[in-house]
Amino acid sequence: MVQAYVLIQTEVGKAAIVAEEVRTIPGVEAADDVTGPYDVIVKASAGDVDQLGKLVVAKIQAISGITRTLTCPVVNL
Repeated sequence: MVQAYVLIQTEVGKAAIVAEEVRTIPGVEAADDVTGPYDVIVKASAGDVDQLGKLVVAKIQAISGITRTLTCPVVNL
């Protein structure tokens, strides 16, 4: 199981709508509006890195209003 935080920048005024839509995607554990350089932070999980990539590219990035994402995989040290 691979977990990651996906940091999302949105168009102005779209953060709440984007977070609400992202929460409906299977594999997304949480999606919260935040302040700062990113507008939404998502916690997601997938079976492996390839599935995680497909989740981010095919599902999350396809949502209208998203301008940029940064995926941060969780590492267990």
